[in-house]
Amino acid sequence: MCGMPQQPPIRSTGARARVTRPDASMSLLTNVMDHSLDDGYAEAAARREAAGDRGMPKTLRAKLGLAAGLVLAALVVTVGAAQARVSAPVVAKEREELIDRIDQETSAADDLENAVDRLRDDVQARQRAALQQGGGGAGSDLVGVLAGAVEVRGPGVKLVVNDAKEASAEGDADPRGTSGFNDTGRVRDRDMQRVVNGLWEAGAEAVSINGQRLTALSAIRAAGDAILVDNRPLVPPYTVLAVGDGDRMSGRFQNGADGLYLHALQENFGVRTAISVQEDLRLPAAPSVMVRTARPGTGAAQPNIESEKGTS
Repeated sequence: MCGMPQQPPIRSTGARARVTRPDASMSLLTNVMDHSLDDGYAEAAARREAAGDRGMPKTLRAKLGLAAGLVLAALVVTVGAAQARVSAPVVAKEREELIDRIDQETSAADDLENAVDRLRDDVQARQRAALQQGGGGAGSDLVGVLAGAVEVRGPGVKLVVNDAKEASAEGDADPRGTSGFNDTGRVRDRDMQRVVNGLWEAGAEAVSINGQRLTALSAIRAAGDAILVDNRPLVPPYTVLAVGDGDRMSGRFQNGADGLYLHALQENFGVRTAISVQEDLRLPAAPSVMVRTARPGTGAAQPNIESEKGTS
């Protein structure tokens, strides 16, 4: 053939080019995927297949046993489903009955609480009438004010204490005490005790928390995370009203130990506080003022009964 001379084939004199697989670095994983069945299991399966044994029963008795087992399993599943369907309405009915009982008991408790409030109002009215008949004049009014048996009004201080914004049920150990509480962002009963005692010490003549008037017999306690005042639960924020010389009382409280303690709670644990001087405050009378042990002295040698206005 005429034309250009053919060139001899070019022979490679270097090393033979190596072609690498993309999954060469995953040889172990590739081997596991390609040989998912162990060789021994594969050989055993091949022998059974060659011998005509596919794992299925051959005799009539074995076949009947297998069929009976399948029927029994289906029967168990069917009976279980039927029982669940039958018991579902019963469970729903019991749940509805339980909810109805809860609603009834809640309504009964509300009625009892309303009755208690009415009786307390009646007792309070009778106590005021007895004070007016017994002492008369300004003396009885002063006794009622000091005992917390009558409503009072006047200038004073309004102090609002609230939990921290990030307050939760769990937290670090509480460095404020060893009472077992963990959440340092929540206001505790001992915090409110110090606040109230600080206001008394600063010159408060009457104090209330969230509308609950405090007396010499009042108690601030805790029930779980709730704060109780005279066994009545309070909900934050806690509004403390104190009647007295507002400017003087506010300064003395904030500069005192209890005011500094409240400020430390605000700075270290995020407890929110706000204090302001008010021109006119109204504090309700205490629900009931009952004295079971103390008796008025008779004659010239009357005992000097001192009552601390703080709370323990």
